Amino acid sequence: MTVRLETVVLTGMSGAGKSVAMQALEDIGFFCVDNLPPALMPRLLDMAEHTSGTLSKVAFACDLRGGSLFEPLLTTVEELRGRKDMDTTLVFLDANEATLVRRYKESRRRHPLSPTSRLTESIEQERVALAAVRAAADFVIDTSDMASGTLKKELTSRFQPHISRMPVHVVSFGFKYGVPLDADMVYDVRFLPNPHYIDELRPFTGEDQPVYDYVMQWPATQHFVTKAEEMLDFLLPEYQREGKSHLVVGIGCTGGKHRSVAIARHIANHLRAVADVELTHRDRGREG
Repeated sequence: MTVRLETVVLTGMSGAGKSVAMQALEDIGFFCVDNLPPALMPRLLDMAEHTSGTLSKVAFACDLRGGSLFEPLLTTVEELRGRKDMDTTLVFLDANEATLVRRYKESRRRHPLSPTSRLTESIEQERVALAAVRAAADFVIDTSDMASGTLKKELTSRFQPHISRMPVHVVSFGFKYGVPLDADMVYDVRFLPNPHYIDELRPFTGEDQPVYDYVMQWPATQHFVTKAEEMLDFLLPEYQREGKSHLVVGIGCTGGKHRSVAIARHIANHLRAVADVELTHRDRGREG
């Protein structure tokens, strides 16, 4: 069975949010190419069709920065729409003049169309030049009053209507070796009784059942994991609705061998019912 290639061509007003939109498409599995001359799009898509389905979603962003190279855009889109081996969508991002002016002022960048003209004149020239492209778009998104997360959510709902489970990375660690730099949230479990001080448990880790049972037996442990899991159950769908693409949860104890490993193991097992979970014990083997 031949898999149809899903192709998105993203264009619009400069400053309307194409960079954010491309990040959103990349997060939901698109292979993204920015500022590619439209005439080269069919050639790249021909290459994608020879990847045995590993490259099934491709997004292009292009705008008037390309100068004369941008001119064949509508002709190219019509050519792609006529191909039976792919589904092609032309997306136009727009925003009102006040929003575009504000964004350019905040970024301190010059307008690419006419960097020597007044900003308002350049925006108007671009709007006139893109009128035919806007009219031919499959849908137009006005980002004037949109936060970045809202734009990401809009594109996700259109190109990934069935929201996938959020990837969650649960990592245990030892505070003595530093907090993981990529952690979105950190739980400190050093308040729990430490198996390190139990001679028969010291050589083992939280992955070993005797240590796990020791850590989990305390009422404080049960109270903590209940509260932590309730918080994560609440946060995951909220983060996903906001547009967050993944979550890293750090569980730390002193050395990263006993308590944090056991708690991370418990929390990871809980989250597997609602998320795609990866469990890592960063420092488990660092202590003798």
